[in-house]
Amino acid sequence: MRKLLIIGLIISSVACSRKTTELIDSTEIIKAEAPAPAERVTEILWDEWGVPHIYAKNNADLYYSSGWAQMHSHGNTILQNYAHARGEAAKHWGMEKLENDMLIHALDFPNLASQWYEKQSLEFKTFIQKYVDGMNDYMQANPLSITEENKAIAPIHKEDVLKHYLFVIYTRFIAGGDLNTVKNWEHTGSNTYAVGPSRSASGNAMLVMNPHLPWHDEWLFYECHFNAPGMNSYGATLVGMPNLGIAFNENLGWSHTNNTIDNADLYELTLQDGGYLLDGVVEPFDVRTVSISAKTEKGTLETIEVPILQSLHGPVVKQDGDKAIAIRLPGFDRPYPAKQWWDMASSRNFFQFESAIKEVQIPFFNIMYADKQGNIFYMFNGQVPVRSTGGWDTWSGIVDGTKSELIWDKVHSYDDLPKIKNPPQGWLQNANDPPWTSTFPMLLDPKDYPPYMAPVRMSYRPQMSARQLAEDESITFDELVAYKMSTEIEMANRLLDDIHDAAVRYGKGNELIEQADSVLMAWDRHADAGSRGMALFYQLAHSLGTYDQSIYTKKWSLDEPRKTPDGLADPYKAIKKLEAIAKRMTDAGVPLDVPWGEMYRIRYNGHELPGNGADGSVGIFRVAWSEDGPQADGRTYIDGGDTWQAVIEFGDKVKAKVLMSYGNSTQAGSPHYGDQLELFSKKEMRDCYFYREDVEQHVKIREVLGVNGFTRDQND
Repeated sequence: MRKLLIIGLIISSVACSRKTTELIDSTEIIKAEAPAPAERVTEILWDEWGVPHIYAKNNADLYYSSGWAQMHSHGNTILQNYAHARGEAAKHWGMEKLENDMLIHALDFPNLASQWYEKQSLEFKTFIQKYVDGMNDYMQANPLSITEENKAIAPIHKEDVLKHYLFVIYTRFIAGGDLNTVKNWEHTGSNTYAVGPSRSASGNAMLVMNPHLPWHDEWLFYECHFNAPGMNSYGATLVGMPNLGIAFNENLGWSHTNNTIDNADLYELTLQDGGYLLDGVVEPFDVRTVSISAKTEKGTLETIEVPILQSLHGPVVKQDGDKAIAIRLPGFDRPYPAKQWWDMASSRNFFQFESAIKEVQIPFFNIMYADKQGNIFYMFNGQVPVRSTGGWDTWSGIVDGTKSELIWDKVHSYDDLPKIKNPPQGWLQNANDPPWTSTFPMLLDPKDYPPYMAPVRMSYRPQMSARQLAEDESITFDELVAYKMSTEIEMANRLLDDIHDAAVRYGKGNELIEQADSVLMAWDRHADAGSRGMALFYQLAHSLGTYDQSIYTKKWSLDEPRKTPDGLADPYKAIKKLEAIAKRMTDAGVPLDVPWGEMYRIRYNGHELPGNGADGSVGIFRVAWSEDGPQADGRTYIDGGDTWQAVIEFGDKVKAKVLMSYGNSTQAGSPHYGDQLELFSKKEMRDCYFYREDVEQHVKIREVLGVNGFTRDQND
């Protein structure tokens, strides 16, 4: 038995990056659809893209079907994710996973999940249990679908669903930057648009959904279609979660983006006499010990006892000498996020939707909304602590843990949070920028809110996003699709003229600089597969520093939020960097005008395709990144960025284009494990089969629910 004295988590102090402006109010009540006839069967209609269209007799059957479908498409991934969420990863995969398990137990997620489950209504307890039953029944009916290694994780328990939610939302989103559990945190994000009738060519409201996440593990999205009496909802959820997280129905839809919210705080504690100093007095830790099983190199299990130190600030996650770091997280007293997502998907107008979100059960994520009545709405959603003092810089760093006045206990209410409904501009956007720049002219003033609510800044990607909408007075559906797929580089628009001037000034007679300058001047300023010059500019941009304000003569300013930064502060330094990059490419035998798709590639489950897009830091709406950067062959392979994508128009009938970049399955041998990557490579989207008559024309497999789970229709 081994005893660990402290949780050695790696901590980073990097943070993620009330009044309502309302001009129109529409609270028209729409009658619910008639209940389905009693003789209706519960069935799953699988289309050619592996999307399950669930038609259920009742809500319990809907959740059961959701569990069955997810296990069919992502069974092994779900089991692995749940093992991590239980804090049992080291038991299955060895000591390298011990840090994960220690974090889960430090945050007490296993106990919290049990408490949350008991607080659910009887209805939602049933839903969660039915979801779990669907997954377990699928594994029992299809034992060969699960690897021998992962069978040891089964069966799935009802608490696992809530453990997984806590694990993903808290350690990957809320505290991902603080806990250093997210690789390349600055790339993780999303885009979203809402276009109102005054800006829409058709007079119908439109919505864009476009989260950016890694293409693996707990980050994966799952596309699904929910139908039950009174419900026809289409969208996506993170794999292993029972509800649609971003979705639309016939009347409305919403999307989420990562917001610039700092609701996880790190406190530096000063240790003394076995406790920690608080207001000059030594406070004792509340100490508990957890036992963690870990597989050794010999394949045997070793039990490791880990003491968990709990302070008044929160659990200790790092200790070094006479200092320790504790983390404080919000929302552990709000156990109903699944219910809120369900109510959002069940809503039929803005009045009902707003009622669903007012309790702020979901602790993170902006909300962007549009509906059939023409309403558009943006909300800086999340559980923002009510703090006694300080601004963004104070709370986004490490906080002094010796002062009790800095320990917060409450979060801001719905009424306190920044939001806009139906702006006169007719459009709203968010590309992970703070709420202030959601539309132009700006309608939200940072001065009207606590200074810690959100930072004041606007990077290139949201500037590109806002420009696309602001410059188009009459936006068509097809134009909105094109904007969503745009690979134009805003950083290039700001710097290429300065780079050219510097090349003329400092590179005259230098053949390599002149050649590089010629390539950049001929480049189309896009990151399409065939774009020549993007490979050269991309390296230069990152060499200069895409987020580094010091490289510019004109820094970003709230007075000119969409035109700054601009101008090269040190043109000579920039041109020498360009020369070095050009020499490196030439020495490696890579043409300076190599097509982007030859260097930026897709390699996923045996698929090898030219890529497009880039990481969002260069100011591109089509986000695609690599966590590992260039490989030995000089190429970069995309493993994150655009995931679930949808463009929806709310007319008399819903019109939608969708795409799940990497496909709707991760099961070995599935035809849907990467089958949509060719569309991604071509910058194309699929038609969405939303109505039953459309679904029926594309059914590849029909499964019908019986007493022992689903069976394939004999006529299939």
